[in-house]
Amino acid sequence: MFKGSNVALITPFKNNRLDEESYIKLIHFQIDNGTSGLVPAGTTGESPTLSHEEHQKVIDLCIRESNGKIPVIAGTGSNSTAEAISLTTHAEKAGADGALVVTPYYNKPTQEGLYQHYKSINDKCGIPIIIYNIPGRSVIDMSVDTMSRLYELKNIVGVKDATGNLDRVDQQLQKMGKDFIQLTGNDDNALEFNKRGGVGAISVTANIAPKLCSEFQKFSKSEDDKSANEAKKLDALLQPLHHSLFIESNPSPVKYAAKLLNLCEDDVRLPLVKITDSTKEIVKKALLSANLI
Repeated sequence: MFKGSNVALITPFKNNRLDEESYIKLIHFQIDNGTSGLVPAGTTGESPTLSHEEHQKVIDLCIRESNGKIPVIAGTGSNSTAEAISLTTHAEKAGADGALVVTPYYNKPTQEGLYQHYKSINDKCGIPIIIYNIPGRSVIDMSVDTMSRLYELKNIVGVKDATGNLDRVDQQLQKMGKDFIQLTGNDDNALEFNKRGGVGAISVTANIAPKLCSEFQKFSKSEDDKSANEAKKLDALLQPLHHSLFIESNPSPVKYAAKLLNLCEDDVRLPLVKITDSTKEIVKKALLSANLI
């Protein structure tokens, strides 16, 4: 169910309020351009600065507007286990197809603490759970052994791997097998990630280049030489864009790119700020190089 190009949706704001009209437009832009799945209320969706009500609303709207056309993997992670259970329970009741649960950030649990955190969510909820391992933001790295223990539980189905370490794909494949879903959280390593056994991405770039990202994923998982060459070409085309979207803190650059495509405003919530003029030029050039403007 969870494979291909899954977009880590931005949350559009206008005057510091949720811009529902632009958000709905963005969802349909994704569906119309071949995106495989929608991931609302994650890091790219600025979940840390969404109120509890807003967090639930962006998930509800995403489920309503997608209307079963493609899967919705709701961002429901928190560094409070009780809060993560509450958000995941809401997503399940709302009709989400899965939950993306980030490793608890800031409080730095042990590997046993990580296990108990996810086990508690697993035991209270009934939808597929994807572990989100992103040590660069959470300052905690879930080991392959801990992940393997969690995979024995009924609802743990895979990982969004944002470690940037491609050897992890091999290690996780060897330990958990091919049915364990591996999605990269790094657009720039998606080609090699899929070669090693990954099945897709949860992508920032897909916000603004859904068709290219979808085509890239399709070709990257085909085994014939022609498809492999197409995947390489698309990867090369997209690399400048991937790079430009992380010069400053995500999602500020991708929101600016979305503004240039008339998808939404580039408003972000403090402590994030809009990108500098020099970064704007780099983002524009990257959009031009990918033939998006």
